[in-house]
Amino acid sequence: MAISKIKTASITDDAITSAKIATGAVSVTDVADGTLTLAKLSATGTKDATTFLRGDNTFATVTADGTADWDTTVKTTGFTATANKGFFCNTTSAAFTVTLPASPSAGDEIIILDYAGTFDTNALTINPNGNKIEGATSNLQLTGDREGARLVYIDTTQGWLAYSGINEGTDALSPVPYSIDFLVIAGGGGGGTLGGGGGAGGYRTSTQTVTGGTVITVTVGDGGAGSAGAYNSGSRNGSVGSNSSISGSGLTTITSAGGGLAGGYQNTGGNGGSGGGTGSSNNSAGGLGNTPNTSPSQGNNGGAGSTSGPYAGGGGGGGAGAVGVNGTGPAAGNGGDGTSSSITGSSVTRAGGGGAGLNQGAPGTAGSGGAGGGGPGTINDTAATAGTENTGSGGGGGGYVSTGGLGGAGGKGVVILSIPTASYSSTTTGSPTVTTSGSNTILQFNGSGSYTT
Repeated sequence: MAISKIKTASITDDAITSAKIATGAVSVTDVADGTLTLAKLSATGTKDATTFLRGDNTFATVTADGTADWDTTVKTTGFTATANKGFFCNTTSAAFTVTLPASPSAGDEIIILDYAGTFDTNALTINPNGNKIEGATSNLQLTGDREGARLVYIDTTQGWLAYSGINEGTDALSPVPYSIDFLVIAGGGGGGTLGGGGGAGGYRTSTQTVTGGTVITVTVGDGGAGSAGAYNSGSRNGSVGSNSSISGSGLTTITSAGGGLAGGYQNTGGNGGSGGGTGSSNNSAGGLGNTPNTSPSQGNNGGAGSTSGPYAGGGGGGGAGAVGVNGTGPAAGNGGDGTSSSITGSSVTRAGGGGAGLNQGAPGTAGSGGAGGGGPGTINDTAATAGTENTGSGGGGGGYVSTGGLGGAGGKGVVILSIPTASYSSTTTGSPTVTTSGSNTILQFNGSGSYTT
């Protein structure tokens, strides 16, 4: 039976709940205008004129004239904001972070204002607290003098959006700068026939500050080919490795030079990130490392070949951490050691020089950090070992006769980025390997690609 009349004076505060009135039982003409207050409709406690009922049956507070409900205690340290309030933030002493509500509802608002005009020297960081802000989960900042911003929460897709502000320029909310660590290794040089070991690719590290939206272009260099001909041919030298690099707007470009080629029989090794070794029966110096010159050095010199004894050995290729060893009468020179890095979370040695080859005696061993092995130890047609892929190691020097004793190819280079996981965007090209270590996300590019911050 429908209710035809309600005497509002007989309804106590919080007395009406949805369970007590059937759907459609009361029409708007049965209740006179202004006779039911918010307090009488509340199911959660007494409300006053500063409270309004949202469409989702939750309440929010504004002042009677519709402006924000301000917290008049000036904030000087980090705090968690309450929905539908404004906050005066003073960063005179130090920058700090405002954490937004963990469980916002559509229509919730937050207002933040620079109390002392110091956001330009000590930025105020806004942490979305696991939700999104402007469509992403990264922290943002207010960085302008006397800047203010009004944020409204809309949904899980876009999260909090700034829709009003002062002194903010083109965008009130700025990306938070953060640092990325880089390891850039070029391709290793190829080994020669009856010759030296290939030089390791240039090995460089860098830490740079970035902000959101920067496209970091990654180039990974290939290893140089090993020698293509017998010891007495015109193709007994290896080939130089290719450069690796990172670049992007606002970044210092880092380019690591390809490893130096190894000289074949009686030929001199080439210059590069690390120099290639010299061929056997040639007492010339190996190729120069750290070419072009960088500080700190990106590589080391290759070893010289020997002319003494009947079975002279070639010189080992230079490594990122040590020079290549000179050949002697009875033995070929070892490759120079590589350099270790823990950028991926565990220590890995990369960019070792290739060991040299000879006709009889002891072939050179590879420098640590790659499988650039020595050439054959006797007169046979066994090809030398290639440098390990994606370490930038040099190829080994080949043996003595015919086409079988060819030098090994240099190992392909690699570029690795270590990014704070809280700032990681996941926007990549080139299919890098993605892992985590502690609070960082690691991108290993075994081929060229990009990362957008």
